[in-house]
Amino acid sequence: MLTPEFVLRAYAAGFFPMADPRGRIQWLSPDPRGIFELDGLLISRSLRKSITRGEFELRVNTAFAAVMDGCGDRDEGTWISSGIRRVYIELHRRGHAHSVETWAGAELVGGLYGVSLGGAFFGESMFHRRTDASKVALVALVERMRARGFVLLDTQFLTPHLASLGATEVSREEYLKRLAAALELDRRFVDSEG
Repeated sequence: MLTPEFVLRAYAAGFFPMADPRGRIQWLSPDPRGIFELDGLLISRSLRKSITRGEFELRVNTAFAAVMDGCGDRDEGTWISSGIRRVYIELHRRGHAHSVETWAGAELVGGLYGVSLGGAFFGESMFHRRTDASKVALVALVERMRARGFVLLDTQFLTPHLASLGATEVSREEYLKRLAAALELDRRFVDSEG
């Protein structure tokens, strides 16, 4: 059964869950594994302009379920089953799952969510309804991680989109070494001030 405790143990062992089209959970540990080096994020000129213009308000953890729903709203189907949604919302309630959100006024226009353990953040998914909205959230995530002493940003797979932003791949063996080191750290994604 999918439980918050089991999901956290799986992340700590290098696995993550995805639901197939029937909603059955599969546990994956790809080799190679997609990651972002925290000093390797590529920010294009147009993205830098979007950030500088302040088109979006950034928030953390104010609309976690809505971010999950935005990530799951895809024409080609989603791996975010009702069971995964339920468990991640519980992980959020317990302080392990987080969202970084981009807002335009009162409208949620993009964001990402994932799980933090020790000095690692396991990025699960991102979405946008306006140009650059998810990329601005990613930049904010990396800035937050660097400021708070995180060392590992897991993207699971390397997609062409993530590669264009500077994501790379490492072997499973290297990933597990980095994960073990990250789990030794005591880091907080949010604190009483947010």
